[in-house]
Amino acid sequence: MVIKKQVLSLVTIGVLMALAGAPGPGFAADSTTGTTATTTSQPATKLVSTYSTFAGSDANATALVNGLRTGKSITLTSGSGTTGTATSGSTTFTPATSKLGYGNVNIALALAQAELTKLGIADPTPAQLQAALNGGTITTSTGATTLPGVLQMRSEGQGWGVIAKSLGLNLGAVVSASKTDKGAAAAERRADADKGKSVAKVEKVNSVRQEKVERQAKVERPEKVERPEKVERPEKVERPEKVERPEKIARPEKVERPERVEQPKR
Repeated sequence: MVIKKQVLSLVTIGVLMALAGAPGPGFAADSTTGTTATTTSQPATKLVSTYSTFAGSDANATALVNGLRTGKSITLTSGSGTTGTATSGSTTFTPATSKLGYGNVNIALALAQAELTKLGIADPTPAQLQAALNGGTITTSTGATTLPGVLQMRSEGQGWGVIAKSLGLNLGAVVSASKTDKGAAAAERRADADKGKSVAKVEKVNSVRQEKVERQAKVERPEKVERPEKVERPEKVERPEKVERPEKIARPEKVERPERVEQPKR
């Protein structure tokens, strides 16, 4: 009976808290919008840390994570970014998708970051962030570029793999790079390290080959035996003209034998 009373008490407390609008565990009230924020949870905190540099500030990263999680409007303010035409002011937009889980939030931000980095934009402005997520036209060093928007393509039912492929990216590589707190920077350092290892390996191979060539050069090779001069063939001897055979001498006619003379009888 005591256990049943305790269970009923807990259920009653939960119902009262829900009716009162109290935030659940792991969530904190957003003082700006009045909606439920997720920055106090461990996944949200890690995402904010991962994308704070990309977003321009911790506040922008927090706004992105909260907005993608709740599907509510996102307000980004400009920081120290100088890439593009917009260098001041703020941008407010609503994600093209509905609420996203933490994993999808990470993929969306990772793809947006990789797309902008591919265009040479490492420190995007709020307007460029909005275009990468929801779609729009931005200005780069090569001119105006229209971005399809990873969230816009997602809202049209496309899978993340298809979206990454259409952007010329590899989803696995992009997500793998986002697994660390420093994201793309860490991936870039790994790429530079791998490149350095490759260069060192090539130099080592070339050095070994050079040493081998030098060792072979030290071994005296026998002098090349000159080939004897080609003996000229004697001129072809002309055959003597064919001697004509003498005409066949006709045999003399056969001499008839004289008749036999009978000898007288003795």
